[in-house]
Amino acid sequence: MCAGKTVRAKTALLLAAVLFAGSLSGCGSKRKDYPYDISYVDSEQTQIVQAGYEPEHTSVDGLIQELLDKLGTDTDTLDYVKAIPEGVSIQSWEVEQDCLKLDFSSSYDKMDLITEVLCRLAVVKTMTQVDGIESVCFSVKGKPLTDSKGEVVGAMTLDSFVENPGEQINSYQNATIDLFFANESGDGLVKETQEVYYNSNISMEKLVMEHLIGGPKTEKTKGTIPAETKLINVAVVDGSCYVNLDENFKNHNYEIQEPIVIYSIVNSLAALENIDRVQISVNGDTSGKYRDDYELAQMYRADYSYVELDNGRSVVVQDVKEAKEKN
Repeated sequence: MCAGKTVRAKTALLLAAVLFAGSLSGCGSKRKDYPYDISYVDSEQTQIVQAGYEPEHTSVDGLIQELLDKLGTDTDTLDYVKAIPEGVSIQSWEVEQDCLKLDFSSSYDKMDLITEVLCRLAVVKTMTQVDGIESVCFSVKGKPLTDSKGEVVGAMTLDSFVENPGEQINSYQNATIDLFFANESGDGLVKETQEVYYNSNISMEKLVMEHLIGGPKTEKTKGTIPAETKLINVAVVDGSCYVNLDENFKNHNYEIQEPIVIYSIVNSLAALENIDRVQISVNGDTSGKYRDDYELAQMYRADYSYVELDNGRSVVVQDVKEAKEKN
């Protein structure tokens, strides 16, 4: 159930995450009648949501164990799932000074990239609520958790999170996004500025990817991603955007050059203020290459050398009425 590659998010000592999207209606962020929140992962595997919780234990050790158990307990709703997925378990824990040290089973390494990041964020968010715990450290079978470069992730703290609670549920707003599509010959990029109206519950990175997959709205441009491609999930951590597409992404249109496809995605996402670099995976797999030269495991920064600077277009994609009808 937790199949995937072991390549995981590049995470510094202080992990900045723009993944936290507030509460779901009915479960909510921490309310006055609940002293604690349990963090869960939304059903689309894109963000963390929280539900108020009243623990049974009052001792610190009892409370820690109870909260850890809740993080791995199935939910009774379809809106969100447990943060620690099936098959992954905590082998042991201890508190050293103000750090909670968690040692996971070897199955932790089998989580796909985004699942692992969201699991980690949910655990830290939940456990640093306990008095005396200021940070959380992860290890797997006794070895410190490392990133894709083999560097130790280290302690994560409550201050590591950048919260983005978003707008009111089911409200609509507009935004201007810059998307990069292929030119007619497939050897260059054309910037298309779209004014879009959308449900405020969707993240900007997901909005960009959905409109990129949807293709251009102006003439003499081509979509770079096969129209049948499905966006499995997308998440942003510490300026890094992780895009997970299904296998249809590899249905290559060889009329469009390889770097044009890659930088269509990278440049479009990097146009958002919170994104500096992008990694693309297929069904959670970051092994291998896209076509011949572009490693999926690589983090890519924007490259505007392919962009036709004098050939930008602007278009209004949909009005508020259409947005409401679609949602």
